[in-house]
Amino acid sequence: MTTRAASARFPGAGALRETGRLFALGLDVVVNTFRRPFQLREFIQQCWFIASVTILPTALIAIPFGAVVAMELGSLIVQLGAQSFTGAASVLAIIQQASPVVTALLIAGAGGSAMCADLGARTIREEIDAMRVLAIDPIQRLVVPRVVASTLLAVLLTAVVDVVGLVACFFTAVYLQHSSPGAFVANLTLLTGTTEVVFSVIKAVVFGVIAGLVACYLGLTVKGGPKGVGAAVNETVVYAFMILFFANVAISFVQFQIV
Repeated sequence: MTTRAASARFPGAGALRETGRLFALGLDVVVNTFRRPFQLREFIQQCWFIASVTILPTALIAIPFGAVVAMELGSLIVQLGAQSFTGAASVLAIIQQASPVVTALLIAGAGGSAMCADLGARTIREEIDAMRVLAIDPIQRLVVPRVVASTLLAVLLTAVVDVVGLVACFFTAVYLQHSSPGAFVANLTLLTGTTEVVFSVIKAVVFGVIAGLVACYLGLTVKGGPKGVGAAVNETVVYAFMILFFANVAISFVQFQIV
């Protein structure tokens, strides 16, 4: 056995190799994003498609999420004798953690899986190879619009979760836990400021980029025909969720060190 073969078979070699290829794809996307011409039509189509499959589920998930946050925080704050701070604690939890995470799950689960299925079908039909033969870069033509679209929609959906989640928190706190509506609204900005909003947007951008990259990478590397496309779609959801949660921990750690 040669040294090269032995080094290629050490534990974790496959995962390390795939991580490197994913990182290389990310660099290619960054470079091709600023190349002309930008595929505006493809970008708009992808934005519309991702929005159509994620806006309603995101809003519906934000309602129970906000209600649960208000009930959990409300019961704890009542025990501490600070019921008037329910609004401050709720908006902090929604903006810091809930809205980026919910958005990431929907972007990766609904939008990412659909993007992977689309690119996977093109790959097994050899359309990607045909594009390369015609000197058309599939990264610039297909991947860049999808990654940029998922990033933009992640930011917009984060705003949707913020609004819907806070409305759900308000009604839960006021009508179920009998908090003062005036105190709830007055204390919204007590613990949450510009820094928390900025980090929430940063999380949304990072999560959108990760979800788009993972979906496009697995779609472009599909093997095994239609069965391989189905496996790649499942892997997109699993791998994207794993990377997103690790990224959330890392960004939250940086935020807590700075703020």
